[in-house]
Amino acid sequence: MSRVLLSAVSALALTACVALPSLAANADTLAAPVVEAPAPAAPQAGTPHLIVTIAVDQLGSILFNQYRGRLTGGLHTLSEQGRVYQNGYQAHALTETCPGHSTILTGANPERTGIPANDWTGRTDGQEVYCLAAPQNTLAHGRNTDNGPVGPDQMRVDTLGDWLQARSPDSRVFAVSGKDRGAITLAGHHGKPFWYTVDFGFTTYVEPGQTAADRLAPVAALNARIAARLAANPVTWTYTNDACRALEGTWTVSGQTFNSTLPPAKLELDTSPTLDELTLEAATELLETQQLGQRGVVDMLGVSLSATDRVGHTFGQQGPEMCEQMHRMDTALGAFLDKLATVPGGVVLVLTADHGGSDFPERMHDNGHPHAGRVSSTLMSDLNRTLAAQFQLSTPPLASGGSGLMVVGEGGVPLANADLRARIVDATVEAVRANPQVAGAWSIEEIWASPMPAVDKSPQEYTLLERERLSAVPGRSPDILIAFQPSLSPGRGRVGATIAGHGTPWDYDRRVPIVFWSPGVTVGQERPLAIRTIDIAPTLANVIGVPTPDTVQGRCIDLGLFEGAPSCPASR
Repeated sequence: MSRVLLSAVSALALTACVALPSLAANADTLAAPVVEAPAPAAPQAGTPHLIVTIAVDQLGSILFNQYRGRLTGGLHTLSEQGRVYQNGYQAHALTETCPGHSTILTGANPERTGIPANDWTGRTDGQEVYCLAAPQNTLAHGRNTDNGPVGPDQMRVDTLGDWLQARSPDSRVFAVSGKDRGAITLAGHHGKPFWYTVDFGFTTYVEPGQTAADRLAPVAALNARIAARLAANPVTWTYTNDACRALEGTWTVSGQTFNSTLPPAKLELDTSPTLDELTLEAATELLETQQLGQRGVVDMLGVSLSATDRVGHTFGQQGPEMCEQMHRMDTALGAFLDKLATVPGGVVLVLTADHGGSDFPERMHDNGHPHAGRVSSTLMSDLNRTLAAQFQLSTPPLASGGSGLMVVGEGGVPLANADLRARIVDATVEAVRANPQVAGAWSIEEIWASPMPAVDKSPQEYTLLERERLSAVPGRSPDILIAFQPSLSPGRGRVGATIAGHGTPWDYDRRVPIVFWSPGVTVGQERPLAIRTIDIAPTLANVIGVPTPDTVQGRCIDLGLFEGAPSCPASR
């Protein structure tokens, strides 16, 4: 569906009563909301004036539960006072940053948001496409760094911020992150995202007809202060908690020696706790200078904290680096929550994650997980050699793309011969399924032909195929998708770069915390039943009285956070 048509559909949905399919009547079962009444532009009495969404990149439920009892700052406050769902789920299979973020404020799975992975292979030219690629734009800092020109265009649905601004044009929607994909997916199509880029500060994208100075105006003063501070005091990373020091060790990763200690051998700002501290500083700056929640309308602020993911990839999840990251992020988050408590119009905050993660397999193996390891580095070359001989091909027929395999011809372009492609796909799937390291393999046609999970089925119980179905996007997903056995990591692992990853369909990557919180309100009772990140947007929409469009696949949850809060509309 075209972007123009999507906007028209969203606008129509936001000016009319929208009925969504009934899923279930119980507030703790998976049911979609039915929104009956349009909301006024100004918040009603008792409605919070500010919605804050915090997505902690790679903060799976395992890591959240492991540390929250040890912390005294922001995560402690949220755990003790908030409505905690420790069994939240990114329901889909390809648990990467971009698709995970795309679910949080759209209420839709990746198959509907249009974001199956961080990157995919173009079907006509074989070129890699970044999940937020927008070649018509430029970057405000004037250099073609990070992921190049970006914007929200690849997202096929609108976000809660877009729904809000369609009803309340004076509402402000901002988002900040250490990554472009963390900020843009939370800001939506019409909000203002900013993300940190090294040697500049917080940047954004510039659309045709806009100027970089205007786009950067909200963070220009902040960037100047950060630049001066870093010039005078370069980034350091030492121990602040003795318990973290006890996790030091030396490991052999793919034949390389990794000394797990602080400071790390290669200290960089964007793989240290400083990245989250700067991001929360930017969130505070926007909160204050833009008077968010203080102008008589509902505003939104998205905060995507990227350091946990960067630290997890570079150093793993169970060493002193992650321990210090969790403590420092918790302290900075606590100071930010204190700022939110001063917003006079009231705040509702949700904290979740785009995906979980696990430690690097060598340490996992030594710590009691005998099946942990790495996928064979010769898998692709072995397949290509076998298939080339079987089909008498002069070039390798398989290439990696979009977190799966693509069937290609000369020059790496997707194979145009449909019959040959189909035979290669079938042969590949058969060969891959016979590999003991593989739990499942499917052609994209097999995935598309499979039904969506039943609407009343818990995400804990989804089959592998159902998880893959929620990730599959026509025209963007690869020809063949593979699920490796649990605790197996694709890739060699490179010390100083990436030694641990995520992206699997297993619960250590899918299961994430979902915590709702309002300053001054203590709920204190955890809810163990499974909910999904796609349930966040319709829940928050109900809190602020904004109708949800028919693109929403999630359901509304009654939070019980404050008196006078509206109940979720009845399903039908």
